[in-house]
Amino acid sequence: MSRKRTVSVSAKDMLSRKLEEIAATADDEDKRALFKQEMNGFQQIFQTAYLSGRKGVDWAKISPPPEGMVLDHSALQACPAELRTDLLNKLVVLKLNGGLGTTMGCKGPKSLIEIHSGHTFLDLTVQQIQNINDVYNVDVPLVLMNSFNTDKETEKSLHKYGSNNVTIHRFNQRRYPRIEKDTLLPLPEDIEGDLADWYPPGHGDVFEALFYSPVFQSLREAGREYIFISNIDNLGATVDFNILYQMHVAGNEFVMEVTDKTRSDIKGGTLIEYEGKAKLLEIAQVPAAKLDEFKSVKKFKIFNTNNLWASLGAIERLVNENAFVNMDVIFNSKVAEKDGSKVSVIQLERAAGAAIEFFQKGIGINVPRSRFLPVKDTADLFVVQSDMYSLQDGTLAMNPLRPFPTVPLVKFGEEFKAVHDYMRRFQNIPNILELYHLTVSGDVCFGSNVTLAGTVIIVANHDEHIDIPSGSFLENKVISGSLRILDH
Repeated sequence: MSRKRTVSVSAKDMLSRKLEEIAATADDEDKRALFKQEMNGFQQIFQTAYLSGRKGVDWAKISPPPEGMVLDHSALQACPAELRTDLLNKLVVLKLNGGLGTTMGCKGPKSLIEIHSGHTFLDLTVQQIQNINDVYNVDVPLVLMNSFNTDKETEKSLHKYGSNNVTIHRFNQRRYPRIEKDTLLPLPEDIEGDLADWYPPGHGDVFEALFYSPVFQSLREAGREYIFISNIDNLGATVDFNILYQMHVAGNEFVMEVTDKTRSDIKGGTLIEYEGKAKLLEIAQVPAAKLDEFKSVKKFKIFNTNNLWASLGAIERLVNENAFVNMDVIFNSKVAEKDGSKVSVIQLERAAGAAIEFFQKGIGINVPRSRFLPVKDTADLFVVQSDMYSLQDGTLAMNPLRPFPTVPLVKFGEEFKAVHDYMRRFQNIPNILELYHLTVSGDVCFGSNVTLAGTVIIVANHDEHIDIPSGSFLENKVISGSLRILDH
């Protein structure tokens, strides 16, 4: 037996024994059984991805999607009006709700951050589904995949939707232990452990976590056949009848919504052809020497929006075949705190879109940019809170007076990173209908009724402060810390 094989077997056995020790700390049998089920999946991924030495992608085999692998949304058949109710009765909407609002300086689930007219991401999602149910007299269920980080706070927030015409289900994605890089042993000492010892293993966990939850069987018994999955912070991810109809008539078991790549999307995963199949290629899988090629919009012209459509029957089949254990795994290196010391750890994560290669007739659909409207930071929040968008029935629509089809590029400095800091720097959100690019850095505050157009750059140097007066109109201007206003 080779030394590498011996090390792999030893690491696998040591990990298994350690997990058994952790399971033994459970205070009841149900908790122990759930933990063992979760760890069975974890060990399979760990063995397949980490210990087997499975190679990554072979760059020479990568090619852009051939004709027919990606359809244009505008060329899809229109869903007949008389079929809409029937298709909605087969549909489930699932929102990925495992993330926290820490990147925006907030505690708790990101979905509970107020983003427009006093409404949260979750509020808008419920409003969207309620509108569909009211208009078509159906009961499309909303399913939330939470994490151990978000479940309790999300549950507390659900009571306010009691009067809404929406059935809400929720389940937790699995909880995996961080692994010490040097020892390949799990960080937690017991089944509860410190929260920092565990991590949610990415949204690629959605298929198996959903299947093993009680929610899945109830959906199937209710006749549900299709599921629409998206990030809860993507405000453009709404039910699309033509995509649903495409799945119905063509038998596509999986659809990945992609859209044209711009300079701001160069790190996004892209859909490729690999060994004759559709495959998601993430930047973490790209060799360092090929990063510039990956980021190029000439070869890789589209990127994954993470709006995904799948057949529930196909999910059931693939889970039973244990197919998802072979999904591509991202090795995410982190530094964790343990007993007052910093420890290098490994997280094994998967992207939901990586499952496309296992489904039959998996395709991409190139959708309008309006279906990709994520709010990842306060710069995105600034855009959606502006006059660029109006809100109706939980859906944001771009202002028809906007002279460009794309949203402006907005960059904020550290002073604007946290939501509470961002909010105090604006008396109200400026008019940005004709804005192309905005950069603001340093201690800058805006008065009311400010208009920004073209390219505007505002930089307050260290120990300096800039107040943009109320009623200001700034078009193609550069404003420095000395308050000089220059034409751009």
